[in-house]
Amino acid sequence: MARLQDRYRDEIQPQLREELGGLNPMAIPRLSKVVLSMGTGSPTVDRNRGGIAAGDLATIAGQKPEMRRAKKSVSNFKTRDGYEVGCRVTLRGRRMYEFVDRLINAAIPRLRDFRGLNPKSFDGSGNYSMGIPDQSIFPEIDPAKMTYNQGLNVTFVTTAESDADGWALLTKLGMPFRKTEERGN
Repeated sequence: MARLQDRYRDEIQPQLREELGGLNPMAIPRLSKVVLSMGTGSPTVDRNRGGIAAGDLATIAGQKPEMRRAKKSVSNFKTRDGYEVGCRVTLRGRRMYEFVDRLINAAIPRLRDFRGLNPKSFDGSGNYSMGIPDQSIFPEIDPAKMTYNQGLNVTFVTTAESDADGWALLTKLGMPFRKTEERGN
């Protein structure tokens, strides 16, 4: 089992149960999935960019990404209906916990001028989204072989009922949130 998954089961779950008022074990917030996505832009500008982004995302996530297609034509973006404009990976289970562990302990500390993640990026249902400006912060990516600096989006989908419960879960997992006045941190 993944190191973070063991820690969640043995330490974090009992702490959350105590903090949130002795909930039923199935009602304790947990991560259900992590979604990684990259937008690659129009293939008319550069045909190779989608394949390179998909390869980088596969290296980061450990599984093959799904190519995403444009749903409608937009002339200003030089896209047509059906063009491949991005890629996405959904991680669950052991792979998800391994990725979150690598993100928190290896990738986020390599961000330049990092002062903490924005705690206001919750969606109202306990899910959290963040953007990573460059894929080279992951140790799996070799900066010498990089062709494009490509950002990616990471969405943490939880079973939490509220943002406060989601925040409590992600904080216990080790997410380095920025200190804010409204949460009292």
